[in-house]
Amino acid sequence: MTKPRVVVGLSGGVDSAVSAWLLKQRGYEVVGIFMKNWEDDDDSAYCSSRQDWLDAAAVADVIGIDIEHVNFAAEYKDRVFAAFLREYEAGRTPNPDILCNAEIKFKAFLDHAMRLGADKIATGHYARVRCVTPDGRVVPADEASAGDGRFELLKGVDPGKDQSYFLHRLTQAQLSRALFPVGHLHKHEVRRLAAEIGLPNARKKDSTGICFIGERPFRAFLQRYLHGTPGPIVDEHGREIGRHVGLSFYTLGQRQGLGLGGIRGGDAGRAPGEHAPWFVARKDVASDTLWAVQGHDHPWLQSRWLHAQDVSWIAGEAPTAARFSAKTRYRQSDAACTLQLTATGFRLTFDAPQWAVTPGQSAVLYDGEVCLGGGVIDQSEATQRPLPARVQSPPRRPARHARSSSASHAPKRSPAAPAPTAPASGADAADPSAPRAV
Repeated sequence: MTKPRVVVGLSGGVDSAVSAWLLKQRGYEVVGIFMKNWEDDDDSAYCSSRQDWLDAAAVADVIGIDIEHVNFAAEYKDRVFAAFLREYEAGRTPNPDILCNAEIKFKAFLDHAMRLGADKIATGHYARVRCVTPDGRVVPADEASAGDGRFELLKGVDPGKDQSYFLHRLTQAQLSRALFPVGHLHKHEVRRLAAEIGLPNARKKDSTGICFIGERPFRAFLQRYLHGTPGPIVDEHGREIGRHVGLSFYTLGQRQGLGLGGIRGGDAGRAPGEHAPWFVARKDVASDTLWAVQGHDHPWLQSRWLHAQDVSWIAGEAPTAARFSAKTRYRQSDAACTLQLTATGFRLTFDAPQWAVTPGQSAVLYDGEVCLGGGVIDQSEATQRPLPARVQSPPRRPARHARSSSASHAPKRSPAAPAPTAPASGADAADPSAPRAV
């Protein structure tokens, strides 16, 4: 008996390639789909899908499956990129990978696959799915259908590659159609299989970041779409220590690109801080002020609680308030917390302070290895602390060697700030290896 038809999203990467091969080995009728989700600058050195398409087609040829090229660029720009820009304009740091999974890979792609007669879809995500029947039996995802029970999203077996964080907004209907063939493997095992099979992309470098950004300077990319209004950078004592180029281009926990490298905590009467680096601690949109503090462990960067809204629960309903663990950024270790449901979302209270909890990022809950869902962070202990009053800068002393009366009253020029560099996202601020926008 022929097994069901599975449509696999072939990205050109090794994970989806091995996923397609594994499914074919199990006897499924496998069809590949290459998704083109971005068109602006697609022929540039930063973000080109042409090579990915060629790699995906070569993989399909080796495995012996058909592949179709499908353009979802319009859906992506409307459902994902527009929301991405709105969040940055509001001073938050979004994670478009999460929205892309919910709106494109498991909606637009899923709908297209169903029109092709698919019974299931598959991707190369490092995660797992299982079905728990009403009588408590656990059924593998490839043997279960919608209506058989409650579908659960589990972490991938490889803790360094687990991507359940990015999939937490999937619904029961979406999960009931999803397969993640490499979720039970470690990355090195996937690479080994690809080499043994002779896949042409076995050694291809893993992609990081978002396709519409690629390796380009992040701030330069955003400045093409968002207008930045310069404003003051202020320290914890309310004193101006620099200027920013627009709040949209910074995120909490960001260390690079502030132009404060030459300022020390003890300079100009400031509190002692020795050589501790500066970090973005707050963004006050109302006054267009960026607040910065010195030291990775500064209290302004620590939060024992957060609130999240725009909530999505995989089971279709909220779990009972209890003890769970949570992540506030990708690749963060699970943090023990207590869940409390609110009228607009949920509140998490952590056993230990969490670093740089960032509005716009997602707080994702886990019960052991089971991902329960999550929401978009809108508040934290750090973002709700009262801000000190601004301190007026002291008057500038006249230049010592003035040649005229007019020149004697000219203010000293501040050292030029270094050229801005790309800000890290809420995820990057703590984990440089994480995707750029997370």
